[in-house]
Amino acid sequence: MNTLFYAIVAILVFQYVLETLLDYLNARHYNDPIPEGLTDVFDEEEYRKSQAYKKTNYKFGVITSTFSLILTLGFLFFGGFEWVDQLVRGITTNPILMALLFFGIIFIGNDLISLPFSYYSTFVIEEKFGFNKTSKGLFFIDKLKGWAMLAVVGGGMLSLIIWFFQWAGSYFWLYAWLIISVFTLFMNLFYSKLIVPLFNKQTPLEQGSLKSKIEQFAKNVGFELQNIFVIDGSKRSTKANAYFSGFGREKRVTLFDTLINDLEEEEIVAVLAHEVGHYKKNHIIYNLVASLVLTGVTLFILSLFVNNPLVSYAIGVSNPSFHAALVGFGILYSPISEITGLIMNHLSRKFEYQADNYAKHTYAALPLITSLKKLSKNSLSNLTPHPAYVFMHYSHPPLTKRIANLISEK
Repeated sequence: MNTLFYAIVAILVFQYVLETLLDYLNARHYNDPIPEGLTDVFDEEEYRKSQAYKKTNYKFGVITSTFSLILTLGFLFFGGFEWVDQLVRGITTNPILMALLFFGIIFIGNDLISLPFSYYSTFVIEEKFGFNKTSKGLFFIDKLKGWAMLAVVGGGMLSLIIWFFQWAGSYFWLYAWLIISVFTLFMNLFYSKLIVPLFNKQTPLEQGSLKSKIEQFAKNVGFELQNIFVIDGSKRSTKANAYFSGFGREKRVTLFDTLINDLEEEEIVAVLAHEVGHYKKNHIIYNLVASLVLTGVTLFILSLFVNNPLVSYAIGVSNPSFHAALVGFGILYSPISEITGLIMNHLSRKFEYQADNYAKHTYAALPLITSLKKLSKNSLSNLTPHPAYVFMHYSHPPLTKRIANLISEK
């Protein structure tokens, strides 16, 4: 147990205390009255339901985070990582296969242990408040598909990174950065074509007044849009969403069927105008570049630590290796990740205001306001979040601030 070991324990405990404090501060606002200007979002009964939903998730979150901390600390103090490492070394001495087995055992083991929590969240909490539409069969099929995709994609990327490490030594991070960048660009272009169909059915938006209004808006703002799809989100949840993906000819707008059912056509076009605003303001490019830069920085710092045996020893592994150092580094680097996450969230909230303003000036503010209110109501979202919680976790501004921005003259 070296100094880095205690640094890892301190980081894990500090993060737990910080998150628990933020959750507590946020929970203290759950009984606040509905903010002025939002009284039309919830009636009294619906607001009580919203408060009950948030309180239930808060209590459940405390239980799950506490269990996760105890499990992780127990794994560290009682040699869990060393046990897994020795287990895989008894199977193979190939560094790539050892790493794949090491992370596979840890990931699947953790997923199986946390499965009851995930099941309870979906089939008890979400079911109780009317959100869940997932069948038990679909729940487990999704889990298996997720494992398979992680094994293929994650395992493939990890294998390449370790191969680069063996071949290029301390300069492996450059090659790893290149391959991750290419993969990220590829996924941004073809995620909706390759990954989404594994979990959901996508169909082109039918001809009709909604499609005509969307196409007319796109024409008015000079936005070439040929791909408008509807996704069957209702087979898992009643919550609604819409998103924009891809670039150039591959760009497409995807509307959840729940969104189409919940909103009026003018409101849907307003939501679409917001998404187009992100594209027109180059937010997608900015986020992509920022992500790639952060990945490069992280890989470079990893290259400085991965050969240091103390990083492997820090998680209790007696035989230094790339996979053990990767775990230790991941935890030690997490405070920096928190800081970069804060910066990215701040930029994201700024981008949301800009996209709202674009929709306001190119279409209309009122239908976007009413759509935001309806979506908040249907998801029982928190109308009174604590400012500290917003600062740390929100990628979107609170509803009150978005509406205030939309009704302003700017």
